[in-house]
Amino acid sequence: MGFFVGLILGLAVGLALIVGFVRYENVRSNRRTQLATTIAAFARISVEDSRKILSPDRYPSWVVFSQRQKLSWLNLHLTKIWPYVNEAASELIKTSVEPVLEQYRPMILSALKFSKFTLGTVAPQFTGVSIVENEEEGVTMELEMNWDGNPSIVLDIKTRVGLALPVQVKNIGFTGVFRLIFKPLVDEFPCFGAVCCSLREKKDLDFTLKVIGGDISAIPGLYDAIEGTIRDAIEDTLMWPARKVVPILPGDYSDLELKPVGILEVKLVQAKGLTNKDIIGKSDPYAELYVRPLRDRMKTSKTINNDLNPIWNEHFEFIVEDASTQHLVVKIFDNEGVQASELIGCARIQLSELQPGKVKDVWLKLVKDLEVQRDNKNRGQVHLELLYCPSGMENGFTNPFAPNVSLTSLEKFLNSGVNGTEALGNEKAVIQKKKEVIVRGVFSVTVISAEELPAVDLMGKADPYVVLTLKKSETRNKTRVVNDSLNPVWNQTFDFVVEDGLHDMLILEVWDHDTFGKDYMGRCILTLTRVILEGEYKEQFQLDEAKSGKLNLHLKWMPQPIYRDS
Repeated sequence: MGFFVGLILGLAVGLALIVGFVRYENVRSNRRTQLATTIAAFARISVEDSRKILSPDRYPSWVVFSQRQKLSWLNLHLTKIWPYVNEAASELIKTSVEPVLEQYRPMILSALKFSKFTLGTVAPQFTGVSIVENEEEGVTMELEMNWDGNPSIVLDIKTRVGLALPVQVKNIGFTGVFRLIFKPLVDEFPCFGAVCCSLREKKDLDFTLKVIGGDISAIPGLYDAIEGTIRDAIEDTLMWPARKVVPILPGDYSDLELKPVGILEVKLVQAKGLTNKDIIGKSDPYAELYVRPLRDRMKTSKTINNDLNPIWNEHFEFIVEDASTQHLVVKIFDNEGVQASELIGCARIQLSELQPGKVKDVWLKLVKDLEVQRDNKNRGQVHLELLYCPSGMENGFTNPFAPNVSLTSLEKFLNSGVNGTEALGNEKAVIQKKKEVIVRGVFSVTVISAEELPAVDLMGKADPYVVLTLKKSETRNKTRVVNDSLNPVWNQTFDFVVEDGLHDMLILEVWDHDTFGKDYMGRCILTLTRVILEGEYKEQFQLDEAKSGKLNLHLKWMPQPIYRDS
């Protein structure tokens, strides 16, 4: 009897195990099928689809979407032909860079030239390629490149005291984008007339300097001077928009050479909310601006001492050689006197975002590094007015600070129809004009009202009034005091005679009137560019340096142009 009971129980348990195992395998199979379906669905998702599903802040910083094709086949063939490329490219780079080295030669050196230049035996590795769209009459190819080379580069330098030193450039590492332009397209093999070569982007460039048989640190400042010269020479000769044109078929390819295509005029208005870099007091900010980071192309503003909300109101002009790819960079520094200046923040704007002939008013957020996209720390903002004027427009352009010129590009743009001849060639362009126009007129400001002003009195009210100041002429006016109100109404109009409208600005400060003094409540800073362009407008402006508050203004411009001899 016990045998049969054990047999039945054994069969039941065994059957249960078999059924359970089968069910488990079925569930596992269904899960794998669902997972495979999900993976297959993800595999079919394009980059654009993934960007629609997940916002950019969902991706980690190391995730990069690239449209570039892989180039293993090209690297394999480049390794084989590199000895020949090395000889041709070494001579081409040497002849291009050596004259520029002399141009940027430091004052402590009397001579600087190559005694040996080869790119070594290690070929660069191309990690991706893309074709630039919308290129007319040509094909533009961009290749991502990494190069940890073993070049043999020796510089012969001679100091002012007669000391000659051979300096070796070692341990070169480069990451960037190499650009090839095949242009113009022709009906004769190989179907393009010339090739333009350039470094489109320089993500990273490292190298070390060593005196052969000596120590470069024995001469203070020599290492930094030579390193800066090399970097400037590379930027000037190899970095886009600089390019080397290699003719393939006979013809005139002068139109492919580097040349100005327009002028960018920048008004550096102000900055606000800058990070304080000083332990005692406030930062002493100044701005550095450039389109190409070359020493003779970079502009520097004046320093505003002890101010985290500086007002500059300065004008600069920059030559533009490729509006589709170049950008304006603004860096704000804290002036530390004899010590090295400390970076507060930087910003940039693509010139392709500007509409030719139209003034663009922008506030740019400052970041720590232009290459790091995610910087959530508040470092302040910088206020710019920008005008890009391509060559060939009706009006001419020139440097507003030249001693024989009184008008900026913006003034010439606003004052079309003035007789005279102008020519733009480069930064040393000479302008011949019989008469020039000053933007002069009457600037009418109506202070209508204010809203949501901060309470500064003990009773939760304020007695506000507004002080209006023209910065350049230092002309001042003020409204009446409105007692016990955080939403005062003034409806007062003030007229200012402005001698130079495009170089002046209006500062409106709101104060609380007290019997024994006054309390600062906030301010607005306005340039006159918009009212000169539009003639008249009404708008509400947010108060700076205040928790809350808005000013309602009506602005009107009545021009009175006058003429003066050049």
